[in-house]
Amino acid sequence: MNSSTTHRSARGRVVVYGAYGHTGRFVVAELLRRGLEPVLSGRNADRLADLAPAHPGLEVRPAPDARALGRAVAGAAAVVNAAGPFLDTAGPVAAAAVAAGAHYLDVTAEQPAAAATLREHAASAAAAGVAVLPAMAFYGGLADLLATAAAGGDPVQEVTVAVGLDGWRPTEGTRVTGERNTAPRLLVEGGRLVRLEEVAPAGRDWDFPGPLGRQATVPLPFSEIVLLHRHLGADRITSYLNEGPLAELRDPATPGPEAADATGRSAQRFAVDVRVRVEGTERRATASGQDIYAVTAPLLAEAVVRLLDGRVRAVGALAPGEVFDAADFLSALAPDPLALTLPAAVPVP
Repeated sequence: MNSSTTHRSARGRVVVYGAYGHTGRFVVAELLRRGLEPVLSGRNADRLADLAPAHPGLEVRPAPDARALGRAVAGAAAVVNAAGPFLDTAGPVAAAAVAAGAHYLDVTAEQPAAAATLREHAASAAAAGVAVLPAMAFYGGLADLLATAAAGGDPVQEVTVAVGLDGWRPTEGTRVTGERNTAPRLLVEGGRLVRLEEVAPAGRDWDFPGPLGRQATVPLPFSEIVLLHRHLGADRITSYLNEGPLAELRDPATPGPEAADATGRSAQRFAVDVRVRVEGTERRATASGQDIYAVTAPLLAEAVVRLLDGRVRAVGALAPGEVFDAADFLSALAPDPLALTLPAAVPVP
């Protein structure tokens, strides 16, 4: 890494844009637990003022417009964007972060937002010596890291991702993002991104690790498709979600998540099961745990810590599997918050 990157990594100030949101609050708490210095930021000054008493001593930087956003990220080592819809926020927040010489991470599940972030900030992030990581979250980054660890550097023919939830009580942000994101969903067929309806893969029964067990699933790709397609070179990449939580997500009467413990996590259980076909054999990597929103915080925090201490393989606008040692990254989060199963290590030529 160059000297300017080394200098940046000595600082621990991390701007959390959308700090008052459901996921943002988990992120702030996790960064504090890791010994970092969150800066509370976002579009809504009133909501920031309401949050501030819970974190006395933390700096508050409202960012209702572009000029204020530039001031909010000044001097930061990294910027975490937890404020969707990311079709609206990712572009300006990532641009401000890169201009300030800060790493950028977000939690988008939106395919077009992730693709645009990778495309639009590739040159500027590389020139600045920073990483731009869209979808460093439960949807997107987790599956990308699992698949990368399973591949072990070998050529990949096919990736299949299955997400199992025992229920889904969506946040207000999830609902707003769903209404905003009307773009066709994409998967990979023949080595290229194609619309889901062009391929129309059938639903399938999937054997998740306990306690979920066997579940009926339907094709439902999220931002992991964009990340995996970027660097694994697979001919086919497909994602599935079990049917029960999808019905809850689509029901406007479904309530939001409720805290089930002192950390604020809900009782929701999840499993992400990734199967990678390499040279005619299948490798399987799985992660399971509690609360898809809460688990995003340690994923982000682990990424921030590694970016700041220099444990990275590359900088630029990239997928997590390109930046980090995927197996080592995931193992650092096991057994809590992730119960993890990875295939045996595969030597990289």
